[in-house]
Amino acid sequence: MDPGDSSVPIEAVADALAPPTPDGVAPVVLYGGKGGVGKTTMAAATGLTAAMGGLETLVVSTDPAHSLGDSLGRSLTSSPTRPYTDLPLWAVEIDPADAVGDAGGLSTMPGADEAVAVEQLLRYADDDRFERVVIDTAPTGHTLRLLELPSTLERLMDTVDAVRQQLGGILGGADGAGPELGGRIEELRVLLEDPRRTDFRIVLIPERMSVRESARLLERLEAYAVPVQTLVVNRLMTPLEDVPPAIAGAVAAPDLEDCAFCAARWGVQRDAIAEATELFGDRTIHRVPLLGGPVEGRPALRVVAHCLS
Repeated sequence: MDPGDSSVPIEAVADALAPPTPDGVAPVVLYGGKGGVGKTTMAAATGLTAAMGGLETLVVSTDPAHSLGDSLGRSLTSSPTRPYTDLPLWAVEIDPADAVGDAGGLSTMPGADEAVAVEQLLRYADDDRFERVVIDTAPTGHTLRLLELPSTLERLMDTVDAVRQQLGGILGGADGAGPELGGRIEELRVLLEDPRRTDFRIVLIPERMSVRESARLLERLEAYAVPVQTLVVNRLMTPLEDVPPAIAGAVAAPDLEDCAFCAARWGVQRDAIAEATELFGDRTIHRVPLLGGPVEGRPALRVVAHCLS
């Protein structure tokens, strides 16, 4: 592959881009999909765009395999911190399973981590300090378990008191904990179902298995009345003629004439894109090309953000 004009570093490409403008999406943006497809990168780039547009923004990672700090090029903790002091951007890495495990003994109790996840997600989504909250969700299975919580509420109620006691009251007071959790689960469902409040986006890579798994996720989300209008196809080996000129210098373009591997991979990706276009209908599909360097730090995120605009 040819990384564009290798004499043009990503930093220079990013500096030449016009300032990003936050889109008119809902105040809560969630990125979902299989592990390893780039959800964290998209969440970080979306958060950066919002913050550069002047919005008080929080990016939340709920994926136990945290890489949000790597994407931002900063160390993060379980409390919101500012990765860049010149922007109204905050970031936090939370892991409900760790919180439950720290409580001792609860990690084997069914539903405990989902119960904590509901509370933490809603706590940040309802935080008046932030105008935009961007959530990098855990891989597909965990997201679906959250949506299935109402059907397993009775099982969860058996663990609520123990979770609340061990986590210092995070799940509410001693009285009415069961109904309170039930109410919070319903709040989460209402939040996810409302396109005015929540924009759920699916991230995939241009391979047949990823496309079909994303289609299954979309079907499940629709079954739970969670609207999805945007999909992001990440890591495209895009020929330079198909790349926005402003970012061409940062893209790893395939050499379709002299590289048999590149040509074969582009054929696979092209077929996957065609299938995705057919499966996902008239939904918005953003294409993010494979960059010629690590997608880490502010300049690289600026380039990705340009592709999401």
